[in-house]
Amino acid sequence: MSRVGKMPVAVPQGVDVTITAEQISVKGSLGTLVRPANALVSVKNDAGKLTFTPVNESADADALSGTMRALVANMVSGVSKGFERKLNLVGVGYRAQAQGQKLNLQIGFSHPVVKDMPAGIKVECPTQTEILIKGADRQVVGQIAAEVRAIRPPEPYKGKGIRYSDEKVSLKETKKK
Repeated sequence: MSRVGKMPVAVPQGVDVTITAEQISVKGSLGTLVRPANALVSVKNDAGKLTFTPVNESADADALSGTMRALVANMVSGVSKGFERKLNLVGVGYRAQAQGQKLNLQIGFSHPVVKDMPAGIKVECPTQTEILIKGADRQVVGQIAAEVRAIRPPEPYKGKGIRYSDEKVSLKETKKK
């Protein structure tokens, strides 16, 4: 059995988990997340601990038990604490501004770039060169951060562009004559 799948998921106070044959629903203070259940994995709620066991001895069921455990653990963590991703803008004149559910970027193009945020995602700009993307669904937060970064990824010669706060950009040396 998968090592990750063997570990139970602790459900904190204020989080409600509903398990049916078709889906797993997790409800907390930051929202509700729903994921379809897999027929190869059996999920049980034993007094605030979720356990995941493969239905049969196949390699697919074993692998999926660990995957389902990790996905549901992220759901439980997301509805209780939430997830956030921080981006930094590097470049002269590069600015970001959050306007409700829109992110307005001025990053060296001839026009401002406006990115709409999906439901459940909040965007904040503590300073003009920082972007904070917050939400309950880890996958969506990471995807939106990747889409914002892809608008102007860091270039390798000066390092200008949008980068994750923990990203290290190695700069190339310019061509010598």
